[in-house]
Amino acid sequence: MSKLTVRKVPSIQERKLPIFDELEKVVDQIRVRAYNLFARRGFSMGNDLEDWLDAEREVCWPAAELVEEDDEFEVKVALAGFDAKDISVTATPRELIVKAARSESHAERESAKVRWSQFSSNDVYRYIELPADINVDKITAEYKNGVLEIEAPKSKKKAKAKTKTGKGRKKSVKISS
Repeated sequence: MSKLTVRKVPSIQERKLPIFDELEKVVDQIRVRAYNLFARRGFSMGNDLEDWLDAEREVCWPAAELVEEDDEFEVKVALAGFDAKDISVTATPRELIVKAARSESHAERESAKVRWSQFSSNDVYRYIELPADINVDKITAEYKNGVLEIEAPKSKKKAKAKTKTGKGRKKSVKISS
């Protein structure tokens, strides 16, 4: 199993890494493809989620799984054919971004030419929005047998309950007859 370095962004407001701009372009491609699928069906309503998921698969999003435990999230992303060095993971308190990139080169031999190939240099992205804050400093990622596994412990920060004394109490009124 290969351990991966996770780029940690401590605050969602600090989205200055290039990966965030790249992801926005990919989401735009998915949006356009989902619209085209919707249009191809004659603009009939009711399949918008299916169109979006189909567009994600077509554009570049690999299969993934998000499991929530009491104290952490476990994420698995299928990245067969990549090496650990090809994969980057970026984390903010509420999201994970996985990018895998490689380029295939087709070196020609003296006696042979590549006539066609379905290998490409496409980058693969996966964006996962989490339903609760995570502790960005404690995230780990490992890659084994074509599957990236990420463990993201939930943040222990609890919202402090705001109590107001004296306010909001109902006054009792005595009515005399």
